[in-house]
Amino acid sequence: MNVKLKEILDAIENAHSQVNPPVPSDRLDALGIRSFCFNSPIGWIHVVGEGSYISQIYFHHIPPLSIPEIPEDPLLNYVYDILTSYFTGETVDFNQAPLKLNRGTEFQIAVWNTIREIPSGETRPYKWLAEQIGSPKAARAVGGAVGANPISIIIPCHRVIRSNGTLGGYGGGVRQKRLLLELEGYPVETLK
Repeated sequence: MNVKLKEILDAIENAHSQVNPPVPSDRLDALGIRSFCFNSPIGWIHVVGEGSYISQIYFHHIPPLSIPEIPEDPLLNYVYDILTSYFTGETVDFNQAPLKLNRGTEFQIAVWNTIREIPSGETRPYKWLAEQIGSPKAARAVGGAVGANPISIIIPCHRVIRSNGTLGGYGGGVRQKRLLLELEGYPVETLK
């Protein structure tokens, strides 16, 4: 087993042993939104459901004040299960996840849907995304759309790198981007 991957898996085990696992709950958050926080080895991840769709997944850099709770909700339990599987090193098909992409422009949504085509353990440059959506000269605009991704991990923007072989930015942090790629088996040592 790859040493870094073992470190990631050990971090998962430690995170779950130090924090009580989420408890099912029928409560909504303070704003009445169906959501929960997931304690991953790369930080806290907030998951938001809207109807029968996932509408947001983003990183929290501050842990929640209380034990995370998962509403007794089929959608959020599904997301909890796929994130748990993903962070334990299992291959997960994120394309099965029902997403609601209504908070972006037509251009952004095209970029986000194209990102979902990048296989686990592989990367693509911003230029490739621009070409795939029919705007080959829009690599910078694609970068802006990637940065506005509302559903991290499931829309795997961590798989998008610069054409020169460097990681580029990431909403959760460059360290987290590297760890996600490594978790998926990407040879991160080849990145500049």
